[in-house]
Amino acid sequence: MSTLLEKQIKVNRIVTTSIGHARAIEDPARAKIVEILYHQTLSADQISTALKKSGYKKALTTVRHHLEILKESGLIEIARIEESRGAITKFYSTSTKLLDFQMPVDFDSTYSEVIANTSTKIEKILKGLTPKTIKSKGKTSEEYSQYLMVEIMNRAMTNVLEKSSTK
Repeated sequence: MSTLLEKQIKVNRIVTTSIGHARAIEDPARAKIVEILYHQTLSADQISTALKKSGYKKALTTVRHHLEILKESGLIEIARIEESRGAITKFYSTSTKLLDFQMPVDFDSTYSEVIANTSTKIEKILKGLTPKTIKSKGKTSEEYSQYLMVEIMNRAMTNVLEKSSTK
């Protein structure tokens, strides 16, 4: 047997999610619900209407089913409950921002210099964190340490992005 193609693949991206989160947003309508609820608090009826405007025609019972799956996964929460004329209305929200985009074909060539320069600076910060995270809370697993570093970066990026989007 002869090898027709072989190349070394360099890891350049880490996606952090749990299996529960991944399963919860595997349905495009559920991913859209998380996107809709970002910085909004809406009822199931309002979510259903917003979904229809986005091209997802789902029955209210289906929307409620999706909300339950997202709630169980921890991606959304009940933010408010109102009572009106004996009926209870739940309002949902999320603290999760999904970044959905199509990467341009020329992304690497266009941004390679800024990525390399910035990555070097961030690597220095992360190397300083490594010894602290390995000993954190008695956990010594390498995976935990890696997850913790990614979570620190994720939260820092979220803070920066949130502050820049409110200006």
